[in-house]
Amino acid sequence: MAEKQKILIVDDDENIAELISLYLMKECYDTLTVYDGEAALKSFASYAPDLVLLDLMLPGIDGYQVCREIRSTSQTPVIMLSAKGEVFDKVLGLELGADDYIIKPFDSKELVARVKAVLRRYHQAKTVTPPEPNKSESVEYSGLSINLTNYSVIYDGRQVDMPPKELELLYFLASHPNQVFTREQLLDHIWGYEYAGDTRTVDVHIKRLREKIKDNGNWALSTVWGVGYKFDLRRT
Repeated sequence: MAEKQKILIVDDDENIAELISLYLMKECYDTLTVYDGEAALKSFASYAPDLVLLDLMLPGIDGYQVCREIRSTSQTPVIMLSAKGEVFDKVLGLELGADDYIIKPFDSKELVARVKAVLRRYHQAKTVTPPEPNKSESVEYSGLSINLTNYSVIYDGRQVDMPPKELELLYFLASHPNQVFTREQLLDHIWGYEYAGDTRTVDVHIKRLREKIKDNGNWALSTVWGVGYKFDLRRT
């Protein structure tokens, strides 16, 4: 029998936390519920969850700081929960490394669907499948190699760690050099129909990529103002 996937639920509202736990246990997940940021960090280390559902407004250490601490040591998926629906809050959460952001109040079916989607993407990224002959999904440019088969990026001779969605976005753009894509097209291609996010998500991921992958004389991650983005392959 397959081992249950573990989900750490962090919310200072005990009623909401217990309700989320019930939703997820019905879907055969193992859950642990804690109610503040300090307990979240201790439990993350001891419980070793497969995913964290993290409320932002916590006593003591808030959800943003908890996410920052988790991301300093782990790529475990984090879904933020918040009653704050402003774009700024979403963008900040994504910039800190959250994989998704759900606004309260939420529908139980949507919550479960988001959890399943994020876990599915994460485990697909961790699973390295030997490539079929001539079917390795990779692209190479001067100083840059992106391999979607084993989710690796080599930049200037060193491996660069990045979450699955960043890598998929970089690969998609690099595998279509000089083609301009709108933010909506990139959301559709990379996040798919299951993602109910806004186009700022793309901007956040492009910003993160630019912090890790600097342009060189032969190529660049370029903004096409008023339209979207492209992988600009410069002619030399």
